[in-house]
Amino acid sequence: YKKYGFSADHTLKYIQSLYEKKHVTYPRVDTTYLSESLHPKIAGILQNMKPYADLIAPLLEKPIPKSKTVFDDAKVTDHHAIIPTEIAPSGSLSREEKQIYDLVARRFIAVFYPECKISNTLVEGKVGTIPFKTSGKQILEPGWRAVYAKDKPEVSEKEKEEEQTIPNFEKGESGPHDPFIHQGKTSPPKPYTEATLLRAMETAGKQVDDEELREMLKNNGIGRPSTRANIIETLFKRKYIERKKKNIFATPTGIELIDTIEDEVLKSPELTGEWELKLRKIESGEYEANKFREELVQMVTDLTRKAIAGKAKVFHLH
Repeated sequence: YKKYGFSADHTLKYIQSLYEKKHVTYPRVDTTYLSESLHPKIAGILQNMKPYADLIAPLLEKPIPKSKTVFDDAKVTDHHAIIPTEIAPSGSLSREEKQIYDLVARRFIAVFYPECKISNTLVEGKVGTIPFKTSGKQILEPGWRAVYAKDKPEVSEKEKEEEQTIPNFEKGESGPHDPFIHQGKTSPPKPYTEATLLRAMETAGKQVDDEELREMLKNNGIGRPSTRANIIETLFKRKYIERKKKNIFATPTGIELIDTIEDEVLKSPELTGEWELKLRKIESGEYEANKFREELVQMVTDLTRKAIAGKAKVFHLH
């Protein structure tokens, strides 16, 4: 979405079409790892990806490493991550299908490239008694970034700050300094785009930047990878949300709906996340289906009693 502006629903259709044409593996997955049994097939898949021959040539000079960051059966559930198959696409693909295939192909190639080596510098200094600090980094060896060399990097404000280049500093050095004071205001959170909304659904709305923690929370997100795009699409169809450029906003109808639902439990993303987690646990035999059913019955009973009590109060007031 971020790169080409496709909606989640359309992206799913394009990747599904590529899967049906046997160019990529099963797409409705939520893991970023490959099964260990795939390792012997990797070189063959790479050899068949002729349009990317220049990028692949260095990889085929030596055996493909069996790294745990790529191949890990413990991290694979029903299906492994989306990768190209040995059947390379012909020229008959639509423009959109080609773009989505290119994303899958480049990511697949990049994971076998060496790490990108970066030099980080942190400068801590004092002006009088006031401490200041700044940081910057330089790319020493591009590694996997070479696969994306032609792309314009999409960097966030945070990354921009980290990527700034700064001069060399010697420990303990001092010198004259012309102070510059920047006056500004903190800005409110940005509206969701379809990409950021999908990420928020993965963790039931919890603001999580840490990748490992995101991975842990994935099991109790809202929906599954195959249903999230459809959930968003349903909200558009029912006119609860609308698109303005790339941003998503609640419509007056959507806001009224949320205001009408008085009970916080019913509109809590965390509740849906907890249900998803319990359903996963039932699937793996770690939780009793009957216990979950009893909890639901109890919750519905409590909510109904609350609603009736609320109506009785309203009736009494009138």
